[in-house]
Amino acid sequence: MTSSVNQRMIRLGAGAGYSGDRIEPAVELAEHGELDFLIFECLAERTIAIAQQARRKDPRQGYDPLLEERMRAVLPAAVNNGVRIVSNMGAANPVAAAQNTAQIVRELGLPPLKIAAVTGDDVLDAVLSGAWRFEETGDEVIAYRDRIVSANAYLGAAAIVGALDARADIVLTGRVADPSLFTAPLVHAFGWRMDDWTALGQATLIGHLLECAGQVTGGYFADPGFKDVPDLARLGFPIAEVTADGTVTVTKLAHAGGRVSAASCKEQLLYEIQDPARYLQPDVVADFTGVEIKEDTPNRVRLTGGRGSAPTSTLKVSVGYLDGFIGEGQISYGGSGAMARAQLALQIVRERLTLTGVKTREFRFDVIGVDSLYGNTMASTAGEPVEVRARVAGRADSVADAHRIGNEVEALYTNGPAGGGGVTKSVRDVLAVQSVLLPREVVQPAFTFVEI
Repeated sequence: MTSSVNQRMIRLGAGAGYSGDRIEPAVELAEHGELDFLIFECLAERTIAIAQQARRKDPRQGYDPLLEERMRAVLPAAVNNGVRIVSNMGAANPVAAAQNTAQIVRELGLPPLKIAAVTGDDVLDAVLSGAWRFEETGDEVIAYRDRIVSANAYLGAAAIVGALDARADIVLTGRVADPSLFTAPLVHAFGWRMDDWTALGQATLIGHLLECAGQVTGGYFADPGFKDVPDLARLGFPIAEVTADGTVTVTKLAHAGGRVSAASCKEQLLYEIQDPARYLQPDVVADFTGVEIKEDTPNRVRLTGGRGSAPTSTLKVSVGYLDGFIGEGQISYGGSGAMARAQLALQIVRERLTLTGVKTREFRFDVIGVDSLYGNTMASTAGEPVEVRARVAGRADSVADAHRIGNEVEALYTNGPAGGGGVTKSVRDVLAVQSVLLPREVVQPAFTFVEI
């Protein structure tokens, strides 16, 4: 499957922007995108903590739940077209993900592939053994010891580059910085140095544009009447055409839905960026302030001017920990006086939770569609609704107290205002995340190959 990469231009495709993303656009890219690399970005802050919990229950698990479905869908076309795959679908268990992928290769009757697992991001032992403090609260990490379920450092591109240089067809990682998944194929293909900060700054720009997949092709961008995007039900995922000097043209398959425009690229460029002049990444401190964007033709946008400087001496570590339980209940009211009945329902539940001594750290009492997002600031400007949904949610330290929240909402069926219906109730764990900064030398990335 390993292809000889065109040193003048390579084509990267974004196969996913989050764990539960659609699979068909990635298959389209593998089949018709004339790609060199297909990259799946599937981890969020809490996703890996959830994956660590799954691994604790079963050491064979802990990788992305859609790994198998994605691989079965895209591998035949990827192998046929010489497309190499890079992904963080390894989550909390990259080795098991690689082994599972090898089994799928065998079951599909595909030729043997070189499959690498990148490890080293799991730094739980280091976090628990040091005198670290959380960046957000300043609390001592050790005080959370009994509640911590994961600690994963954001790795850079180096180990992925090593695996690709060793002719890996598929590279599966754990926690890697999102843009680094795209930086690695570029460094490998063009032979860029890992201390060429200008090149790595531009590579980070490219990765940031593609990391959320359908966002840059118009998905998150769309706003009817203001920013219209065609055929969103068949939204295509983006392709980056990159030349050896780092110039990138963002585009999509001609037959796919969506739109790539200067505006969609600008929105994605600023997405989740606190300081465009200092976008801190494990590979580089990227600087996007000199980026130039030019819409060459419809659905073809060229970007240049990403720069960078040497990265910091520390790596960010996301620490996931259990932080209580959320109990929730919802009920609907419709027809004349629906709003008044919903407000009465919330008042009743509020008083009941106090009377019965339910212990919580925080509560929300919302009428969805009226005040659940903006409180009273906009509710008065709208007309009286004819259907509303009342929601009560609270965070408790015990499962029992969390259950009692939903139970009180359910009791409104016969003990509350007239006409309530459609009750739902739930209790779920709260997986919270804070950050720690570890010296780089504490984190040791590596890659290994699995046997086919």
